[in-house]
Amino acid sequence: MARENTCKACEGTGMLSDDEGWQYNCSVCGGDGVRDIEDISRSARVMSVDENNRLLD
Repeated sequence: MARENTCKACEGTGMLSDDEGWQYNCSVCGGDGVRDIEDISRSARVMSVDENNRLLD
């Protein structure tokens, strides 16, 4: 994977974690770790949260 195409949000892992350590797919690259033209053209999606503001997948 080329360094310039690596997703900078998840550093190429495809996973993000919150401050409590809960992990979820990267919402920037879609979980594949690569930032490409498909990710740029995809619209943002609103994520659901529970009563403690934890993301629900």
